[in-house]
Amino acid sequence: MKALLKVGYGCNDHCTFCHTLDIREIQGSDAEVRAKIRRAKELGHTMVVLSGGEPTIRPELMAWAEYAASLDLDFGLVTNGRLLAYPDVIEELLGHRLRYVYLSLHGGSRRVHDLLVRARAFDETYGALKNLSGTGVDLHVNCVVTRRNVDKLRELVDAVLPYPDATLKMSMVEPKGGGDKHFQRMMPRIAEVAAKVADAIRYGEAQRGDAPGPHFRHGAIPLCLLPGLEDRFDDLKTHRYATMVEVGEADYFPVDDRNKLQPEPCAGCALAGPCPGLYRGYHEVHGADELRPVPSGPRANSYDYVLEALVPDRLGSDQCPLRDGGLGVTPWDRGRQLFVRHGGKLARYRAPTRDFSDVAIETTKHEVGQIYYDVSGKVAPDDFARDLVPLQRAAVCGDCPERPHCVGLHEPRLEPLFARDEAELEALLGALEGDVLDVGCGDGRSLPAMAEAARAGRLRYLGVDPDVEALASLGRAHSWARFATGTAEALPLGPAERFDHVLLLRSWNHLREPVAAAEHLWGRLRPGGTLLVVDDVPFGLARSRRATRRAQAGSAIWEHLRNDDAGAALARLRSLGGALVLRRDVGRDTSNRWILRLRKAPEAERAHGQSAANSDMEDAEPLQTG
Repeated sequence: MKALLKVGYGCNDHCTFCHTLDIREIQGSDAEVRAKIRRAKELGHTMVVLSGGEPTIRPELMAWAEYAASLDLDFGLVTNGRLLAYPDVIEELLGHRLRYVYLSLHGGSRRVHDLLVRARAFDETYGALKNLSGTGVDLHVNCVVTRRNVDKLRELVDAVLPYPDATLKMSMVEPKGGGDKHFQRMMPRIAEVAAKVADAIRYGEAQRGDAPGPHFRHGAIPLCLLPGLEDRFDDLKTHRYATMVEVGEADYFPVDDRNKLQPEPCAGCALAGPCPGLYRGYHEVHGADELRPVPSGPRANSYDYVLEALVPDRLGSDQCPLRDGGLGVTPWDRGRQLFVRHGGKLARYRAPTRDFSDVAIETTKHEVGQIYYDVSGKVAPDDFARDLVPLQRAAVCGDCPERPHCVGLHEPRLEPLFARDEAELEALLGALEGDVLDVGCGDGRSLPAMAEAARAGRLRYLGVDPDVEALASLGRAHSWARFATGTAEALPLGPAERFDHVLLLRSWNHLREPVAAAEHLWGRLRPGGTLLVVDDVPFGLARSRRATRRAQAGSAIWEHLRNDDAGAALARLRSLGGALVLRRDVGRDTSNRWILRLRKAPEAERAHGQSAANSDMEDAEPLQTG
């Protein structure tokens, strides 16, 4: 993992879009930089990357590289590369474990590049590319796309094509520093940038043919505007940066995307997890009309926390290893990192996934509390009550003033949350009487709870599922039940067949058109009948590296088409006009399962009209356990 260390903000280029345009006089001292190199080592990083400003203008550069190597750290640079036009400089840096260079090149010609950096710099920067290629350095070329070069990206691609070990990234200009000050003059529209970047990537890949490189990437552009190129996304996290520190900051902070947002149209987009969204400053000016959200598609409903380190826990239970043990509070990502104390050990995990955004992961961990340790040894847990141990904030976190912004300390919670919540659902099902339609019944978990009522003649059951083999197996095991092949949208029923209860158990988030399906099922309910909807929210799994590899090598596929919680599902169901009679939300004291139950108005109540029914949905008091 990399640590990004800003050494100062002076630079020998004068880019119009420079992030640090107004603070270029600030420089970190040699002592400060050395202390932060040491701190990177303490935090467990394997590489320290110097940035600025321009780190290569500092006379201490070689000494810092040598010092990092003496601590067994690899060395990297974010640079305009002008000093690296001199081969002897590169040779000396390679001797001090230079392993990574992120080189700024904003045009494929002197005219374009020099115009953007406001210096005669192209020959030296392009010379650095030539010199670095073939050295074994992890070599990246970054182009900031503005109005001045958006039409010249193919020219840049041509300039990079001779260097097969390079990766060219084209990034949307950020409205920060110079990008903010000169917003109107230099900020292109995001849709235009996406179109021109997509054209440049496809052009470059066509020119490259079957050759191994170079590679082409994009950054800070919403993925919905780059169909077919979603996997070419690139940012600090894909480069395995974990933390960064500015001049004058006392400690490192996690790398995050808080300078961007996913506006309202992004809600429900199938690409929302990995998508960077829009820069906040861009959205303030131009809004979100250019976005083209992808309405449906498979997505994950869980993610892994992968074990990074396991060390003895030498502190008492009333002491915090972060606050009291020297690990520090600020360097750790509040959502993506996880500390677990148990059995005299302290385990540190990290969630590298791009299937969920930083905000979604932080919500899952801290607000909803759905983090578990996987003890199953399976590719995918299938009996959550046995396979998963809940993790909760440790008692020492209690009223700690750092709690609102700290990664937190977790410990196992030895309570049968899944068994308790399953018993509640079984009680609901066991109390049903009359005609029951169970849509998406293929896993068979709902049937035992209804068997007694069915055998006593109080319940008549029809299960519907598209999986023919699963239904055949269920039919052999439950002779009292009736089964038919079909879906929520295409029920295998006669036009007059009606039910007292309709069940959507763990299938809501699998429906392609949930509102249309619910309306169709609602029409199959008799007056006074109920619709019971049960499903899960996303959760995080703490796993060893071996368990993570085993899971990733498995054949499991994504089956969810959304990750609605009870509130999101209820908002979709308001069009039905039913009365909400039960709501169980997910919280820190529950498993990851939510429940909604709606009642269709009896005939005698129909005179109140649709508006009154809608009012019931709005005003009903949620029944919560978390």
